[in-house]
Amino acid sequence: MDILKSLGHPEEIINLFKYKIGGFCSIMPTLDYDSMSETLRTCYAYLNQTSRSFAAVIQALDGELRHAVCIFYLVLRALDTVEDDMSIPLEKKVPLLQDFHTFLYQPQWSFAESREKDRQVLEDFPTISVEFRNLGEEYRDVISDICHRMGVGMAEFLEKKVSCMKEWDKYCHYVAGLVGIGLSRLFSASQLEDAEVGRDTELANSMGLFLQKTNIIRDYLEDQQEGRAFWPQEAWSQFTARLEDFSHPQHLSSALSCLNLLVTDALRHVPDVIAYLSRLRNQSVFNFCAIPQVMAIATLSACYNNPQVFQGVVKIRKGQAVTLMMQATNMCAVQSIIAQYSQEILQKVSVTDPSREKTLFILSVIREKSLSPAVLSSRAHHISPVYVSAVMLLAALSWQYLNATAGQPPGGADMQGH
Repeated sequence: MDILKSLGHPEEIINLFKYKIGGFCSIMPTLDYDSMSETLRTCYAYLNQTSRSFAAVIQALDGELRHAVCIFYLVLRALDTVEDDMSIPLEKKVPLLQDFHTFLYQPQWSFAESREKDRQVLEDFPTISVEFRNLGEEYRDVISDICHRMGVGMAEFLEKKVSCMKEWDKYCHYVAGLVGIGLSRLFSASQLEDAEVGRDTELANSMGLFLQKTNIIRDYLEDQQEGRAFWPQEAWSQFTARLEDFSHPQHLSSALSCLNLLVTDALRHVPDVIAYLSRLRNQSVFNFCAIPQVMAIATLSACYNNPQVFQGVVKIRKGQAVTLMMQATNMCAVQSIIAQYSQEILQKVSVTDPSREKTLFILSVIREKSLSPAVLSSRAHHISPVYVSAVMLLAALSWQYLNATAGQPPGGADMQGH
């Protein structure tokens, strides 16, 4: 079935075949568990249990950054588990979220009242917090600060709807932009990346917002079915009195107008994505950051002006995902991918679409940025055999990635905004 979907794309069939015959077991990153403490080994076990698609990508990072990002992920997963748990009354949940960062320094703190599937990270939080305290101060400060700011933001939106576009940006900042900022600061703290990567919070925030908005746009129908609403009222109220009406065939024209408006808003982050990626120097960090971004723009292209957003699930082909993951290993390739999908969106812009002028403008900006020689030459294009294997691993994980993200609520504090 996967091959049938890619019949019109020969390169996808080749890459699917490579995956099918090779798998990814032989190129899984191997960790030296013998040198780890028992609690750190347990943390990696929790990472694999709670992240269906992200664990191996973390393990492909270089040096001590790998451990820092692992702990960062688990801390945010624990925080997110509290936020997601509807069985916790608000009077208890709000202070839990706001004070969660302080629990990192309380060796015995744990929470045994959650009913969420990932509750183990709360029940055994002392194992995570002890490894947090074993990290260098430069990593601890970042993780604690982001945890604090995210917890406060989550508490703010517990009983608050996303009304205006500015609040959409604010909500996405809390649940994804802060992750991008935290990761960027960790990259710089590890000295694998320049200090400027961690200092430029605007670009890092855009990285998170682009991923988060893509998920929110794609997941309209699923969120409606689950009683969630993340599309901003300022956008949908221009076209309908009730957000749920977009799922009715008679409202399709209005639904597509709102969809295209939101896609256009998400696209405005792409120039920042290009600028951010062009600064990265470490190959493992580049792969870690670039692959989710090219997956996102491919997903937006699939969603743009597509009635299926309101009728079912919009996902890019698995062969397409594998190909993207295998290609997105240098800035030149990423620029080409962005240009390709921007052109696909351009070809779908209707002459009657209310957002047409804004869409055409941002697409022209993206095209200019994606063809910029200064950006294209900012990174070396040589890829070592070690990283070819790492990329093959990431490509193989596309199956898990696509299936995993399809069922995740966009409000989750996923490391890449998923």
